[in-house]
Amino acid sequence: MVTCRDGTFIIRKTSHSEGSTDSEQSESSALAVVAAGEHLPAEVSHLARASYVTLELPIANVAVRRITVPSQARDFVGGIVRNQIERLSPWRSDQVSFGFVAEIDAKDPAALEVRVLIASRAIIDEALDQLAAIGLSADRITASPPNGDTPKAVTLWSRFADISPERQARMRRRVGLGIAATVGASLCLSTWAIMSAESIQAASEEVAARTDTLRRQTQVPLALQSAASLPANQRAWYEKKAAPSATIMLEALSQALPDTAYLTELSLQGTTLRISGLSDDSPSLLAPLEHSGSLTDVRFFAPTARAQDGKHFSFHIEGRVEPQLKRYEVRQ
Repeated sequence: MVTCRDGTFIIRKTSHSEGSTDSEQSESSALAVVAAGEHLPAEVSHLARASYVTLELPIANVAVRRITVPSQARDFVGGIVRNQIERLSPWRSDQVSFGFVAEIDAKDPAALEVRVLIASRAIIDEALDQLAAIGLSADRITASPPNGDTPKAVTLWSRFADISPERQARMRRRVGLGIAATVGASLCLSTWAIMSAESIQAASEEVAARTDTLRRQTQVPLALQSAASLPANQRAWYEKKAAPSATIMLEALSQALPDTAYLTELSLQGTTLRISGLSDDSPSLLAPLEHSGSLTDVRFFAPTARAQDGKHFSFHIEGRVEPQLKRYEVRQ
């Protein structure tokens, strides 16, 4: 406990107990009496560094105000005092430090008498500077109401609760920078995720296309890929068996088409077969041709129309001819 009297600092070692005043907490004689500008003895300075240091501000430097609030508002006294500090303080509200103590009014038990102690921030800073000049750093500054109005000293300033406007501005800047950095990181992450998704989708489509190409290629018998390596006579036999034949296709069509269908035209160009004719049910022709094992990708290449007899419909169908030789084995 440090008390300032007439420019002299009195340092005492105190034993804190709940409900006692700072003067009552002094249970031993003063450790040191130091004039302003002098330095503490080494042993006292060492003890102070390991202790909680309280500076008691002279009451002459403190303005005391009293307000009365209902006893039901005990939990809200702090907010009430902060809202009225501009009216209560002789200084601007942003230039003061204050504390309060609330007690039941002796005349009206339903009311609380609140004593508000207010000190100028300039006085607080000056006291801290004077204390630092003798080698001490205060952890809190207190003041006791005059005439023993309350048994407790009132804390006006605390190192752990001190938030100056400059510090508040720095904290706001840090919070703003943190939020901006978080938003920026989120945007970058979102952009990266979108770009990655698009890249993966493009790669997936490319892989699907390659897979489809390979699937189509693997549908061709292995012998087709190795026919060039066969001897001349075996290669000629293979090509004869593997090449599309109009006669073979005509036979396959006669087995696949129903008796109610009549061909009027057949065209075989490479592996593409086109047939035209008449039928009483043209759509039903696609399935038998697809399942015949001789054609794939069977579809209409021209619209169907009713024939002149009024009973039949013309059809125009095309498909890809499947190689007749599915596997070529060379027998020794």
